[in-house]
Amino acid sequence: MSKQTASISIVIPVYNSSAILPELVNQLAAVIPSICPEYEIILVNDGSRDSSWQTISALATSHESVHGINMMRNYGQHNALLCGIRAARFPLTITMDDDLQHPPEEIPKLLAELNQGYEVIYGFPEREEHGFLRNIASQMTKIALQKSMGADTARNISAFRAFHTRIRDSFSDYRSPFVSIDVLLTWGASRFRAITVRHEQRKSGASNYTFMKLLTHAFNMMTGFSVLPLQAASFLGFACALFGLLILLYVIGRYIILGYSVPGFPFLASIIAIFSGAQLLALGIIGEYLARMHFRMMERPTYTVMESVGRGVHK
Repeated sequence: MSKQTASISIVIPVYNSSAILPELVNQLAAVIPSICPEYEIILVNDGSRDSSWQTISALATSHESVHGINMMRNYGQHNALLCGIRAARFPLTITMDDDLQHPPEEIPKLLAELNQGYEVIYGFPEREEHGFLRNIASQMTKIALQKSMGADTARNISAFRAFHTRIRDSFSDYRSPFVSIDVLLTWGASRFRAITVRHEQRKSGASNYTFMKLLTHAFNMMTGFSVLPLQAASFLGFACALFGLLILLYVIGRYIILGYSVPGFPFLASIIAIFSGAQLLALGIIGEYLARMHFRMMERPTYTVMESVGRGVHK
């Protein structure tokens, strides 16, 4: 790619990756200078329990392009990404994981698609190498994200993204502790595209996204960025009311035709259980929305930065 490409900010959330960060930065430093005139690498330490912050500090000292941000505690990958995106200084932003699964050599493919008029580009693998439960949870998360984003591309999203930095202006005032970068990007962009790129095997450790974490993330997206659960609760209430009406007509009809009502405690108990369950489910969904309102009224921060290092730009 020619030197005419706009300068880019590369945002990488870091969690317990001290051993592989130097290789990641070296790979980027070997590839990015041939892509654009200026770049920066923003490493956001998301409350790592190893020596990741010390490694980031050392990299910021030895590499002019590295800027490190140390968060107060572990807030989550998307919160760390939001922090890094807000710190980006260049017109284009790239996000990628810290596990060396996203090859820097594939970045030009993402940038080439941006030049075709798209606003957000995802680089997704042809196959995702996860366990059975993890794959199920991942697909559920993507379905939830598709409902929240309202974009078909959501089924092929990835942490490997490229987008115009100006899009962040659409969520500059966002303050909720529940963050989904992909949903926030839809607030300022409408032209999405997903392309297939090469993904490498994870170099060290295991993914921090377990089956339960993915399910929790999907539920947070559904209740934090969509009214679909409330609509589902309303539909369930309507269905139960209709079912109750049919049962009432059945009981009255049986009494008129046969001269006696429906006997038996099991029948009555099952009807009570159905309606009680529907009511509790609806109350639970409403409670989730109230909890999010409560956290926003508390002004619970999306993240808090403890310190930062480096602020140079590589040319």
